[in-house]
Amino acid sequence: MRNKAIMCPTDFSETASHALGYAYDMAKFYGVGILLVHVVHEPFGDGNYRVLSVTPEQLMQDMEDKARARMDELIARLDTPLPVDSVIRHGPVVESLLDEAKVEDVGMIVIASHGHTGLSHFLHPNVAESIANRAACPVLVVK
Repeated sequence: MRNKAIMCPTDFSETASHALGYAYDMAKFYGVGILLVHVVHEPFGDGNYRVLSVTPEQLMQDMEDKARARMDELIARLDTPLPVDSVIRHGPVVESLLDEAKVEDVGMIVIASHGHTGLSHFLHPNVAESIANRAACPVLVVK
């Protein structure tokens, strides 16, 4: 872990920004880089209701372009001498993040938890919990 990048998934929320602060501190302490990862969910629409006014490919490209712009802003605000790489993946969030961690052979994952409880926890699967349970490397979950 001490010589491998620290992966920090982001959904660009305030909680994810807080987790990035921890990732930055850990990366600075160990003298390693940061890998920022955002996962774009597959666009969906019901053909019977014509929910989408553009093709799924156009929507996916628009979502990726917006994510790339936000990622670039996030990196610019970091203003750090540490190496910072960014990746935008597509697909199911948990699987995409675990795949990226494995492919990049990261030393640690620092991920935000939105702290859903009760019915909200049931309706919104906890990505951080799934990552912590399934990752091959250490995981720091930040509230």
